Amino acid sequence: MYYTQNKGVSFVLCYKYVDAGRCLCDLIHETKVFTWFCAINMSDFTIRSLSLQESRVVLALAESNEREVARQEIIGILDTSPEAADHVIRSLRKKGWLERASWGKYLLIPPEHGPEALGESNVLALASLIADPYYIGYGTAATHYGMTTQHRNVVWLVTPLHLRERRVLNTEVKIVNPSKNKFFGFGTVNVLGFEVQMSDREKTAIDCIDRPDLSGGIGEAAYILGRASRKIDWEKAAGYLERINSVALMRKFGWLVDYVGGEIPENTRAHLLDEARRRRSVATLGPKVPHKEVMGYQSEWKLTVNVSASELAEAIGLGKRHALPGRS
Repeated sequence: MYYTQNKGVSFVLCYKYVDAGRCLCDLIHETKVFTWFCAINMSDFTIRSLSLQESRVVLALAESNEREVARQEIIGILDTSPEAADHVIRSLRKKGWLERASWGKYLLIPPEHGPEALGESNVLALASLIADPYYIGYGTAATHYGMTTQHRNVVWLVTPLHLRERRVLNTEVKIVNPSKNKFFGFGTVNVLGFEVQMSDREKTAIDCIDRPDLSGGIGEAAYILGRASRKIDWEKAAGYLERINSVALMRKFGWLVDYVGGEIPENTRAHLLDEARRRRSVATLGPKVPHKEVMGYQSEWKLTVNVSASELAEAIGLGKRHALPGRS
């Protein structure tokens, strides 16, 4: 801990983190001119200066450990007019202290972080403020769980609310409106300090098979299932499929579990197979109009696979415990 002098500031009380090579100003003496929050990174000296009104907002949120804030709350903190509060909000956004999530909702970039601290966790936190209720799912959730090695500059936000798509920190936030019987299977996940609602592993795998267009295609959906198979709760997955009540989805899931070599308990597989074969209709995996070299009709699961073996090559046998997790 030490003191340092700055022009216009009486003193700054700092804590030095030797392992990070950085000193963070935890407490700043306020003057009538301005307040400085400083971050010293070895030879660099970076300053994000704040006016008195701006510092009131940042300090109030930091002291209450709040990361999400609404416009109305800022008006209350400042005890001023909406117009004056909007001016402070615009300035805080410009200086990198606030990031807009949706109309009237903002995310605080904490004092201990610099303006470059806007990573994937912040993108998900910002996206989470767009709708309520919601969950982050499909390819985005699969990436979080390490079920895919592909990284896409898009966040899939699942909500029953009909909202327009947004762009947050150069990332597209695309809205998915599910049917009522598919809006479940999610919970709170901590993403580098931010709590967001995200589909669990079982629902993520099922969702990706249901909508492969939101996970990188059928081949990638199969790969995601293969990676998920090592940690999946098969009884929970079977319960989810029954709750969704789609025979076509059950057949796709069951056939793909066999294809990736998922070590599903025999009684659970038998139950899924029995449920999937109750109806005479035939489900299709892939496009309705087949192209050449497709795998064709799979009688056990009553499933027409309009996908070639080469498209699913990376997923075959991936669910076996001894399979290597990497991909070429």
